[in-house]
Amino acid sequence: MQVVDNLSALDRAKFGPIALVPTMGALHEGHARLIRQARTLTDAVLVSIFINPLQFENPSDLEKYPRTPEADSEKAEQAGAEVLWRPRYEEVYPRTIALQEVGAVASLYEGAARKGHFQGMLTVVKRLFDLVDPKWAIFGEKDFQQLFLVRRMVQDLELDIEIVAVPTVRESDGLAISSRNIRLSPNDRQVALVIWRALANASRMESIESMQNALDATLARESGFKRDYAVIIDEEDFSLATDDTKAKRALIAGWVNGVRLIDNMPMIGLAR
Repeated sequence: MQVVDNLSALDRAKFGPIALVPTMGALHEGHARLIRQARTLTDAVLVSIFINPLQFENPSDLEKYPRTPEADSEKAEQAGAEVLWRPRYEEVYPRTIALQEVGAVASLYEGAARKGHFQGMLTVVKRLFDLVDPKWAIFGEKDFQQLFLVRRMVQDLELDIEIVAVPTVRESDGLAISSRNIRLSPNDRQVALVIWRALANASRMESIESMQNALDATLARESGFKRDYAVIIDEEDFSLATDDTKAKRALIAGWVNGVRLIDNMPMIGLAR
């Protein structure tokens, strides 16, 4: 695996079409799954690690974001990355930053809780696309609203890039794998499992009303979980789902001892 801090160091003639896996580092099994998925498409898998300051409303969150460069290199190589790119700020943002336009969906849910987050995310993703010119870009479904907005941006800008989605990777007990999990104490981690239980319970229900009731009731039983939102949306446009909605998905977000966690699951019946 080649590690570079500037794409000018790459001999692009050696590569075919590139599959890009954009990350902010602190790589875990969820990222490894993205890399392995990219590897099924091409040998030319490029993993980027760039902690994007535009995505952080609170400077202290930016400072606390985990940085594990040696472990990241090892995990990226083991998963099958051909290139690990750690761009400097000046390579990504060499001049005045042109913020990417965002639509109404960017103001909902995570967008409402984290002002400017999605505009910063779309801005850096567009810059990475411009610099790498990938044929594919791989994203996880855990950040489902992010995935939706990236797909919408690619469609609106008519970019010749295929966005490949990978299902959420979970621990054996159901907790969605996240770099934030390392901030959870053993007790906090047990509290966090209420998110999985709520999603699983809702997915067994037949109607929107019963699904929503299952989310609400399950989350309410765990006093250590501070709920932000728990809703069931239409995957096509993020409007609230109805019984007639073809593709329903439950979204949950909240805090466990100050750590913000998000998760989601398609509502298709887990154990009917």
